[in-house]
Order: sequence, then C-alpha cells, then structure tokens
Amino acid sequence: MTQLLETHVRELLAGVTDPHTGIDLVTSGAVRGVGIAGADVSVDILLGYPALSVQASIANTIKRALEADPGIAHAAVSVACRVFAHEVQQGLTPLPGVKNVIAVASGKGGVGKSTVAANLALALKAEGASVGLLDADIHGPSQVRMLGLVGKPDTTDGKRIEPKRNHGIQAMSIGLMIEEDTAMIWRGPMATQALQQLLGETNWSDLDYLVIDLPPGTGDIQLTLCQRIPVSGAVIVTTPQDIALLDARKGLKMFEKVNVPVLGIVENMSTHVCSACGHEEHIFGEGGGVRMAAQYDVPLLGSLPLDIRIREQADSGTPTVVAMPDSDLAARYREIARNTAARLALRARNKAISFPKIVVQNT
Repeated sequence: MTQLLETHVRELLAGVTDPHTGIDLVTSGAVRGVGIAGADVSVDILLGYPALSVQASIANTIKRALEADPGIAHAAVSVACRVFAHEVQQGLTPLPGVKNVIAVASGKGGVGKSTVAANLALALKAEGASVGLLDADIHGPSQVRMLGLVGKPDTTDGKRIEPKRNHGIQAMSIGLMIEEDTAMIWRGPMATQALQQLLGETNWSDLDYLVIDLPPGTGDIQLTLCQRIPVSGAVIVTTPQDIALLDARKGLKMFEKVNVPVLGIVENMSTHVCSACGHEEHIFGEGGGVRMAAQYDVPLLGSLPLDIRIREQADSGTPTVVAMPDSDLAARYREIARNTAARLALRARNKAISFPKIVVQNT
C-alpha cells in the first residue's frame, strides 16, 4: 500500500511544472524524496537554481496539488536550492573558485547590457547565490561606477588580486586600475590578455555564478574571449528595435559557433510609461524579443521597461535591485535571474567539479 501511494505521489508531482524551467518536477530531477505515513505524505524538492523569494510559493503550489487528491490527508513539502557546476566548452577547465560563468552579451552597444549584467548579478545574490561580476569591457569599463566600487584592488602575495566587494558580490574591472577618464588605447591582443589576467589572477571565492559583462559586438576580441573563457551559458540583451535585433542575432550565432549554450534573451527598454500621465508606449517597437526567441528556439527570460530610475540608480552606484528591493523593477530582475539560473540548471553538470580528486599516498 505504501509503495502504491508513493508511486501515485510521484505521478502527481509529474503534473506540477516548475515555473522557471518549464519542466515538471519529476522530469527535471527535482524530487529528492517521498515519505509515506498512512494517508500523510512528505516531499523533499531540491531546485538546481537559487529561488529564495519563491521557495515558499513553490512549496504551497506542490502542497495544494497533492492535498487536492482524495487519497492524501496531509502533505508536508520542503523546497531547498543548491547550485551545481555545469559543463563548459570542450578543452577548457572551470575557473578555480567558480562553479559557473554566465556571459552577458549584446550585438551592439547602447541596449543597456551593462546595467542588465549588474542587476542580474545582484538579483542572483538576492535569490541566495554567491555571485561575482567581471567587467570584460576593457575599452569602456562601466561596472566600477555602477557598483559603487572605490580604491585599487589589494593583493596579498603580489601575484593574485583580491576582488572588490560591494552590495554583497565580488567584482573586478580594469576600471579599478586606471583613472575614470583614461582611454584604453589597446589593440585586440592586449585587451584579450588583460582580460584573461583579470579573470585568471583574481581570487574569486566560492562563487556559484560569475557574471561576465562582455564588450558589445561580435568581432575578434569577443570571439577570442568566448573561445578561451570557460563559459557555462550566455544571455543576449537586446531592445525590440529591428536594428538591435539584427545585431543580437549575430551575438547569438557567435555563441553557437563556440559551443556556448544561449540560456535566453532579455528584452530591455521594451516599453516606456510616462511618469506624468501613465501612458505606456512601445518606443523601440513591440514583440521583437518574443519573435527572436521563437525563431532561435530559446526562451525570453524577461522584459524590462525604459525607466529613468534604472538609469539614475546605476549612475549612482546602487543598481535597482539593491536601491529598490521591493519594487516591481527589482522583481523583474529577480525573475530574469531565476529564469536564467533555471535554464542553466537543465544543462549537463561538470563532473570535474562535482567529484573531488582522490589521492593515494604511502603513509
């Protein structure tokens, strides 16, 4: 009887869809245990992505689905989260201290990629993950100002540098090494080498995710970086405008060429709501991100409005997610973060990190 009820519970759980992966709990491997005590059941769910703000609501959804069955008197549901390391490009090894690298890219400048990258990193942190942010735009670093970073990086041994910390995340940028108005007049090979040094010589500490704010475009620098950096997945940022979408498609194709999975698309500046009258208008067009996502069979991770507060908060060094944590804008970023991490959670895990090295010694 107990075995039959457990089987039935698993069948019920197979009918509950994870709102962020779009896959049922059984198929995604989220069900870690089912306990039976008469007509009472207990269920342990383990999500492979950070979801601090929605764990309770997911648990309630599962509980209602189970208790709607006449054969179940009471259901106790536990939902926990754990981030695993996932595969990177063949021939590359993961970075020390970093489980997953997520590249944030755009085919062109001016679409708000850096602002999205900063808020994505902060939103992942707000959802319970350990997060770092690398500003990979050597020629136009902006994360120093966006994250309110001050001072030069420290080093304890003269060889490796310590990441700056603010708003609960670790961060590194070439902008920390130079004056704000200094122009980086470097050719591609020098810029690439500088980025690799920033990436590989920074003491990243136990990160679930390292978000990389890539420079705009799809030229030699971007392609070389994507071939040398162990990336678990990429996010494409675009606006609904046709010109931006055209370049965003090039960015998506670039990741395909280097075998980096595109986790999804973020449509930035999708609408504008007038602060005076409340009128909503699609300034840059409508539905472009949806159409692109459908064309390339990747999810639309979320849409963001054109809002002066986002710009003002980024300029002041306190991005929206930390400046207005309870706002609708912050909720949008956190949903994008959960969707991004959930899509990555569906990818194959990196066994090189999952299993410790076993060393046999003569003692």
